[in-house]
Amino acid sequence: MRNNPKRQPLRLRRKHGDGRKVDVTADDGARLVRAQSFRNAVVAGLIVLVVFCSLWVSLSALTNRVFPWMTVVLGAMLGIAIRRAGRGLDWRFPVLAAAMAIVGSVMSNVVLAASTTATDYGTGTLHILQAVTSMTWPVFFDEVWNVADGFYAVVAGALAAFFANRRLTRSEFYTLRLLREDSDRHQ
Repeated sequence: MRNNPKRQPLRLRRKHGDGRKVDVTADDGARLVRAQSFRNAVVAGLIVLVVFCSLWVSLSALTNRVFPWMTVVLGAMLGIAIRRAGRGLDWRFPVLAAAMAIVGSVMSNVVLAASTTATDYGTGTLHILQAVTSMTWPVFFDEVWNVADGFYAVVAGALAAFFANRRLTRSEFYTLRLLREDSDRHQ
């Protein structure tokens, strides 16, 4: 048996590294901040909204049922897409994700209602959407939108905001901390 003076026999195995100092600087944190893209996050969010609306309409047409909780799935999809595309670190990305989830919940319900109405009238969904007037909205909010839809929209917004920011490793978090300390020193 070898005698290793650094290893203590009653200690648990280390899971978080060997204890050496991480070799990162504030410049690495600045690189992380520059990697953010609000425009990419918006584009990814819009793509997810279009894909989600088509999937929800297809699923509802296939099963002849409306699943109002699907907007919660929209929130998760939006949050993950905004995280991947935007690589956000600050408050703008969760706010964007929450706003897009709430607006997307309303708009996807509008598209779903238009699809259902189009099936009843034997016409296309786009034809129904083009025929929407200012007098259509009160009918939509009286007959289609209900409290449960509002609740699911708020839950979708919260879920999207939760998933929207980039998940950082320990070293990335440390680089951002170094960047903030460096900027505080120069003020």
